[in-house]
Amino acid sequence: MTTFDERERAFETKFAHDQEVQFKITARRNRLLGQWAAEKMKLTAEETDAYAKAVVQADFEEAGDEDVIRKVLGDLTSAGVEVDEAVVRAALDEMTVEARRQFMEAL
Repeated sequence: MTTFDERERAFETKFAHDQEVQFKITARRNRLLGQWAAEKMKLTAEETDAYAKAVVQADFEEAGDEDVIRKVLGDLTSAGVEVDEAVVRAALDEMTVEARRQFMEAL
């Protein structure tokens, strides 16, 4: 195997690892956002767990964060919680930082 092939394989391995890490952080962030929203909606512990899982699943509908924001915002609004898109986006940003911190601590 040539040096070029070894280098290419190393880059591919790093890329795959980075993608896996980003996926885990995003899933954790979505779970945290679901827990945040569930608290706002005053859900029980069991309902909170189920809702957080539903938020994680919502992220598979389309690329990007819009599907998650749409779900959480719609659910909060339906539950009568006074919130707008900017608040949900700010919470999403906060949860991104927290998810990354939790992930790094777990290493």
